[in-house]
Amino acid sequence: MDNQLLFTIIFVLAGGISVIQYYRGRKMNLILMEHYIRMIKDVVKPEDENYTWLGGYIGFRAEYKVNRDNIRKFEYTLTLLPRHSILYFPISLVTSRHDKLFIVVKPFAQIKREAHLIQKGYYRLRPDIENVELLQREEIEIAGKKYEALFEKKRDVEKLKSFVESFSKPENIKHVALTPKTNVFYVQMRPEPDTIRDDVEKIVRFVKEKLKESPFSS
Repeated sequence: MDNQLLFTIIFVLAGGISVIQYYRGRKMNLILMEHYIRMIKDVVKPEDENYTWLGGYIGFRAEYKVNRDNIRKFEYTLTLLPRHSILYFPISLVTSRHDKLFIVVKPFAQIKREAHLIQKGYYRLRPDIENVELLQREEIEIAGKKYEALFEKKRDVEKLKSFVESFSKPENIKHVALTPKTNVFYVQMRPEPDTIRDDVEKIVRFVKEKLKESPFSS
């Protein structure tokens, strides 16, 4: 077998594998997107909804108008690994590591103080937190994972710690925050199809029941 024929065979095989991976990966990501939309909508029950496609098959941004149960708006961004790309999928396992869900809840109640729980080692670059130098710092452990706590009042962190501990897989919560300037409750997490409904229920319950109570709103 000469080299030209060998290269042709390799090229055809590589092309065939790439096509198979594209269709299988695309189908998987579309199934995941449809599943997450269905589960989250079923819990949040928005009165109005809007979606923005992020391009390709990597995810979308959703904006839900709720206007009840202390929730004005519930917004989230889902970014998926590029399972449809045989070239970028292995790279994304190193750079992105997993699918990501960013949730921003805008309550009616006013959040009075800043507080963050950030899983140590998760960010390659520290997130931009306003007036971070004025916040107290402490390291705490949740389900065997170390978290950096940034806060004005320790009791705020204790509430956030209890919130993270309530999840079936607390390690999936990468960053949770209360930000008074924008008046939002923020959760960055690794979503999983089997637990997404229960996870979102916990987020909604926290906003509905806890954010209306001291210490967050007073």
